[in-house]
Amino acid sequence: MATQATATAQHRRFSFLRIAIALQTLTIFVQAVSAGLLFTTTYGEVLHDVGARVMYGASMLYVLAAVLAWKPGGGSPRPIWYATGFLALASAQVAVGIAHMSSVHIPLGVLMFGLSVLALARQGQPDHQGRVRSTR
Repeated sequence: MATQATATAQHRRFSFLRIAIALQTLTIFVQAVSAGLLFTTTYGEVLHDVGARVMYGASMLYVLAAVLAWKPGGGSPRPIWYATGFLALASAQVAVGIAHMSSVHIPLGVLMFGLSVLALARQGQPDHQGRVRSTR
């Protein structure tokens, strides 16, 4: 019975981690859309600015979810490194965005979106026993 309770708690932690990665991926995608609106509408700049703050918050939430998935369950700390890397990329993205360095800002955004989709896909892969893997 205790094993089942532990498995359920562990599943919840990994679900939170998946939700955090999905939210981050979605916010990065919305940033790409708002970047297009930035050039075509009058409200695009405000939307992109607000979206940047939400995306940065989603990156911080990913770090929190990775720590919560690791600490109580004793799993691999690898997701913490991934989440911390995303937070560093998000910080760089904000800095080059404020500096209006589009030649760096746009490719970095594409890289972040690709890496976020990859992290999300890796969270949903089953391991060799058919269970959904939480870390790689």
